[in-house]
Amino acid sequence: MKKITLFSDGSALGNPGPGGYGVILRFGESERELSGAYEHTTNNRMELLGVIEGLRALKEPCEVDVISDSSYVVKGINEWLSNWIKKDFKKVKNPDLWRDYIEVSKPHKINAIWVRGHDGHIENERCDKLAYDEAQKMKASLN
Repeated sequence: MKKITLFSDGSALGNPGPGGYGVILRFGESERELSGAYEHTTNNRMELLGVIEGLRALKEPCEVDVISDSSYVVKGINEWLSNWIKKDFKKVKNPDLWRDYIEVSKPHKINAIWVRGHDGHIENERCDKLAYDEAQKMKASLN
């Protein structure tokens, strides 16, 4: 199984508001960047969507370290998801995205790791810039 590192971050200008996500996928020396934007969204949705889109881009089952500054995403993956599934996502925010996450994560072995945001972590800073730039482009397109 290939070992992949997936760095991800999300941004929303206003919460809700225009938002974006940024992702870096790393396999050995190879890297690929992904990003996207939504017109009306929240920071947490963009944080989670970055992980989903990163996993969706993988073409085969992989061992994936998900690196994120979002406690919501990391704790959701590592701690909360199994109980949310048992409760059929009652009183859980973003159940549509968590269901998407479950589907795209099935073939992979996922390990989510939290890093402090805006703390000089090079890849996290790059993902933050990708996400913020996407959110800014979306905001400009709405004016």
